[in-house]
Amino acid sequence: MESFFSLLQKNVLNRKRWETRAELRLAITTWIERSYHRKRRQRALGRLTPIEFETIKNAAPAA
Repeated sequence: MESFFSLLQKNVLNRKRWETRAELRLAITTWIERSYHRKRRQRALGRLTPIEFETIKNAAPAA
């Protein structure tokens, strides 16, 4: 968790002063969905990133 919050602080919170909580909430959600989750390897996906997992899953022939 500390690693996640460190990255969040560096990549979102310290970038600018946010005018509203809604604006900050959107920036955090966007960062998580576009950057963090796409690059982070997931144990539940066999140590693949979600993009790698989806690529392999969609490339497999349908049974």
